[in-house]
Amino acid sequence: MSLRDKYSAAIQIAKSVGMQGGADEKDGKLHFKGTVTSEDQKNQIWTALKAVPSWQSEVNAQIDVVAGAAKSAGSGAAAGGASAGASTYTVQAGDTLSKIAKQHLGDANAYMTIFNANKDQLSDPDEIKPGQVLKIPAGA
Repeated sequence: MSLRDKYSAAIQIAKSVGMQGGADEKDGKLHFKGTVTSEDQKNQIWTALKAVPSWQSEVNAQIDVVAGAAKSAGSGAAAGGASAGASTYTVQAGDTLSKIAKQHLGDANAYMTIFNANKDQLSDPDEIKPGQVLKIPAGA
């Protein structure tokens, strides 16, 4: 069982509260990094992480509360924060930034717009991973 599977409840809660960020499995640990808009959301995620008895040796998490962050709901494909007009998208197997840009912004060449909005978690536009939750800027 992968760590993503083991901590799927926490990942689902993070998605449901609109956490901006993602959970990546590397070096034998689940690296959970993102921002939420309230302490309550942060605590919900931490409670789910801590429900797994071995969490201390398997999880490296940084969840920050950012006031006024764009809030999204659901898995991200059709979610949108009314205030900022931005949304999120959870990367699926086979996705590329160009494909996501075409689907959400109407132009595959707008992939750098998505990359630039997600520099906190992406270092290369050609390296995205399933499960990452990307910010999709409003309009291009």
